[in-house]
Amino acid sequence: MTQRTLKSEFELSGIGLHSGEQTRVRVLPAGVGEGRYFVRIDLPGAPIIPAKIEAVCQTALSTELAGIDGQIRTVEHLLAALAGMGADNARIEVDGPEVPLLDGSALVWVEAIARTGLVPQESKQDPTSSFVLEQPIWVRHGDAFAAALPSAETRFSYGIDFEEQAIGNQWYSWSPEAESFASAIAPARTFGLARQVDQLRQAGLIKGGTLENALVCDRSGWLNPPLRFANEPVRHKILDLAGDLSLLGTWPKAHYLAYKASHNLHVQLAQALKSEALAALDKS
Repeated sequence: MTQRTLKSEFELSGIGLHSGEQTRVRVLPAGVGEGRYFVRIDLPGAPIIPAKIEAVCQTALSTELAGIDGQIRTVEHLLAALAGMGADNARIEVDGPEVPLLDGSALVWVEAIARTGLVPQESKQDPTSSFVLEQPIWVRHGDAFAAALPSAETRFSYGIDFEEQAIGNQWYSWSPEAESFASAIAPARTFGLARQVDQLRQAGLIKGGTLENALVCDRSGWLNPPLRFANEPVRHKILDLAGDLSLLGTWPKAHYLAYKASHNLHVQLAQALKSEALAALDKS
């Protein structure tokens, strides 16, 4: 089994979406089998926070991970970029509580990974990485759902539905084997609704959100066009799903299907997949 890590390190900095704090991120090569993990270098002892499904501690408008002595928020875009580009092992040093939003997409991360390049690493086979999904898995909340269906190829299909006419009902299906993550998914930026901004800020969220790092829509249309894709919002939801499912280490071969889902449902699906993989391993 071949894994990959970065050829060398790179560094980026920016504002966190929810904290509004400026943070610096340094992404470095990691050893074979170490996986992707965060290091809070601003905290005593520089605690390690693994990018694993077991570390998820909060999913309100972003995915947050916790280790023994530290937490890190809004990890999904960077993790999606690393997974989408094929970086299995990476050490991610952060000097604050949140990964910066940058332009609201994964594009800047992907471009940095592409410039740095990847190198292969020989490793032993992880039994859970060869897990074959035999039965559909569904998680639901109201009319929203996320599912993993047995499939001969990996595919992500997503649907969203909003009152705002500029968004409306959108569906998109992406296969990593047919379209590159870098061109089809990474450029899609996070989006929000103008009618929710004040409420979210009063709740202590989106302190760092601006028209420079998020698409914002009201009933009359987009406040900061142009869009990078006609269906940029639903492509961004696939980006979020890919990042959340990367907490499994690899994406098990499946057709991932979601509708009006959230980080919480994404994580529930990943947890169910992990349980299914471990159960299958016990039977073998």
